[in-house]
Amino acid sequence: MADKRIIGFIGVGVMGNPIAKHLLAKGHEVIVYDAAPAAVSAMVEAGAKAGASLKDVVDRAPVVFTSLPSPAVFTQVMVGEGGIKEGKAVKVVVDLSTVGSRATKAAAAGLLARGIDLVDAPVSGGAAGAKAGTLAVMVAGREQAVAQVKGLLEAFGKLFMVGPEPGQAQLLKLLNNMLSSTAFAITSEAFVAGVKGGLDPQVMMAAINAGSGRSGASQDKFMKQVLPRSFDFGFPISSVCKDIGLAVEECEALGVPMWVGNTVRQLWNFAGATDGMQRDMTELVTSIEHWTKDSKK
Repeated sequence: MADKRIIGFIGVGVMGNPIAKHLLAKGHEVIVYDAAPAAVSAMVEAGAKAGASLKDVVDRAPVVFTSLPSPAVFTQVMVGEGGIKEGKAVKVVVDLSTVGSRATKAAAAGLLARGIDLVDAPVSGGAAGAKAGTLAVMVAGREQAVAQVKGLLEAFGKLFMVGPEPGQAQLLKLLNNMLSSTAFAITSEAFVAGVKGGLDPQVMMAAINAGSGRSGASQDKFMKQVLPRSFDFGFPISSVCKDIGLAVEECEALGVPMWVGNTVRQLWNFAGATDGMQRDMTELVTSIEHWTKDSKK
């Protein structure tokens, strides 16, 4: 077993909870903080220690992981008053969030001015991947800082070294999520059209998955959450809207015309606004079913 280390973890919700548990399983001391007391209590039951505050965590842990819901929260936690930049012990921050390259670059500069390195390490694979320890971890940051946390990251996923600049991994993660949400959206439309046209759902998806139309959406989410009608993938529509919005903005800032990306962003935003942002992303299928239920063949 690797040497026991003191690790801070800020944000122990759907993704942070299982990731922090992998670090505990490796024998490390993990000090957690979350704005939701229930999330902290769940981690304490698993063997973690509760931080009295965010500042308490960064005053005690040399390495701190963060898993945060939005660019605004990320920025406040990193460089806001009482945030990580004021920590007495922290030297390396590993951010697992999806917040975009601009927020990450700004935070990295602010932290580095205080002698703290930011390792940009967004993850892909969802809650299931986090629990199984099979996440894809995209990593960008200064070589020395990455070397200090490489073994910790390998506790819960496969690493993809993206580059030396924080923000580069964010771009890759956003491109990945945009592809994923686009595949799910078009597969949903095709699925609803097929059912409306009298096709058997099981036969339809089996044929698609054996042919050129297959995707991660058809092979995974449709088979596990849509066909059984469980709709429990564990990722809300609000998060899809956030990620694809950030992705389109970053691509447009690079001069790429986002014809398809903008259209898919509009679809997800409409579904969230009309039927609920906190619904599971796989419930997009039910929105499309509802929108088309009274139309003629």
